[in-house]
Amino acid sequence: MDSGGNSPEGEKLERQYDLRNTLALLLAGGVGSRLNVLVQGRAKPAVPFGGVYRIIDFALSNLMNSGIERAGVLTQYMPYSLTKHLGRGEAWGMVGRRRELRILPPHTGTRASDWYKGTADAIYRNKSYIHRHHPDLILLLSGDHIYYMDYAHLIAHHIESGADATVAVMSVPIEEASSFGTVMTDEAGWITGFEEKPAKPRSNLISMGIYVFNADVLSQTLEEVCGSRRETDFGKHVFPFMLGRDKIAAYRFDGYWPDVGTLKAYFDTAMELLDPDSPLDLPKWNVRTNLHEDRLGDRAPAFIAPGAIVRKTTLARGNRIYGTVESSVLSPGVIVEKGAIVRNSILMNDIHVKQGAIVENVVADKRVTIGKEAHIGDPSLGNEINRVYPTHLDCGLTVLGKSAIVPNYCRIGSNCCIYPDANLGMIEIDALESGETIEWETS
Repeated sequence: MDSGGNSPEGEKLERQYDLRNTLALLLAGGVGSRLNVLVQGRAKPAVPFGGVYRIIDFALSNLMNSGIERAGVLTQYMPYSLTKHLGRGEAWGMVGRRRELRILPPHTGTRASDWYKGTADAIYRNKSYIHRHHPDLILLLSGDHIYYMDYAHLIAHHIESGADATVAVMSVPIEEASSFGTVMTDEAGWITGFEEKPAKPRSNLISMGIYVFNADVLSQTLEEVCGSRRETDFGKHVFPFMLGRDKIAAYRFDGYWPDVGTLKAYFDTAMELLDPDSPLDLPKWNVRTNLHEDRLGDRAPAFIAPGAIVRKTTLARGNRIYGTVESSVLSPGVIVEKGAIVRNSILMNDIHVKQGAIVENVVADKRVTIGKEAHIGDPSLGNEINRVYPTHLDCGLTVLGKSAIVPNYCRIGSNCCIYPDANLGMIEIDALESGETIEWETS
């Protein structure tokens, strides 16, 4: 079963189905712990990306571009930043008589058991919200992927196949498949098996975490799986339960869909914005974001001073560049003073790089201050992998948490981790060898 067109420049699908009878549910409560300090104060879908965007903007923009006007966003872990960003959904056109973007936090009492236990449990706990809308179809999405997809093609495929449920899948190299849930299909494209992150994959088709269900099938299945059996996850429990009983179709997607679950993958994907030949094209994809948050849309245009050097870099409003910036992605409000050098780095909102500082191979969260003539990514300090987070920081990146302060003349090596709010000047660190971590308790 082929996906058909997934490209924004391709012909638009003639809308022969009433998408107003589709309700979207976005799972946006994930921790995303491999993104390290970037998710210490926010859920993974709320992590900034590409200057002014956040990761969840891609799924929301896909909904807007596909003509789906009702969505519930299921939050859990560190939801404040995410809910502030979403607002009432104005940025994605989800305000109106038949339009809605609703935040759906866990219905908590006093026990830890009140929190969502898995993807299926999260949907099951919101069955009253689903029933209020009386949808024909339920579109389930993850809010933490970067991609363009016209969901109308997916829904048309689901309806025309006569499936009870449809899973969006894509091919990956077989050596990468063990990191995902994999599916097996027959020659007609019906799914015949599921394996959740198998050690030895039998298939290179992976589930993208994008599903369409007939609403009555989903309701009945969740009652049996989550209500009676007390099982909690789609990949591990729901789809294996449905096999042999319901018809599950595979929808093959051949577009751009990188995994941004690690710091390296996140960094590499953001760097693709600097490649004119990359399929990652945010204007063409019509990606929207909330520019009213932190008054991002009200800031002055970027300013490049005479004598400054800017090469292969994305700039944003409020940037003031007096030094050199190369091969980097800057968010609004970044200041790079005279004599400072920023290379191969991601700098988020309102970062201040002071005179003569050098910043190389860095991911820095909002409001970081880098002191005069400091050097982050100093190669003379070795190339050891991070001792505390060896699987997070092993490729030469150094990550700085939100509002961290690096004092004047301080030198920091590669694969280092600096916690949010850490003030290295207060603990009198002049040099931090590669692979080290500075933890910090926030009062």
